[in-house]
Amino acid sequence: MQYWLIKTEPEEWSWHQQVESGMKGAEWNGVRNFQAAKNLKNMEIGDKCFFYHTGKTKSIIGIVKVIKKAFLDKSDKTKKFVSVVVKALYPLKREVSLQEIKKNKDFRDFSLVKQSRLSVMKVNLKYWKKILKMGKV
Repeated sequence: MQYWLIKTEPEEWSWHQQVESGMKGAEWNGVRNFQAAKNLKNMEIGDKCFFYHTGKTKSIIGIVKVIKKAFLDKSDKTKKFVSVVVKALYPLKREVSLQEIKKNKDFRDFSLVKQSRLSVMKVNLKYWKKILKMGKV
């Protein structure tokens, strides 16, 4: 199993909407960065992702699971980009903010700190476990 972080503006797609999508999950589409798209292509069914609200909030708020591997994003007219389908698993008991992560020296090499604009990023097991602990999961 691999671990990831996926970002969304809560005004565009919120944790609440993700939860409401139920067992069928929701298509994670609209990614137009080649590095982020490559990460989507590398996702496997069963991989887990931190669900991150960007914009004003900037916090990891929940965990989702990949339930359908990469396929062509129907919203991409160039046919270069892909989507996956994810379903909500559970919220963190305590949101973990970007500010909190940046203050912790253990995260200095974390992609969320180093490449903060990237919308889909890999999370290594060490960071995954630390964030779960911070989120009281």
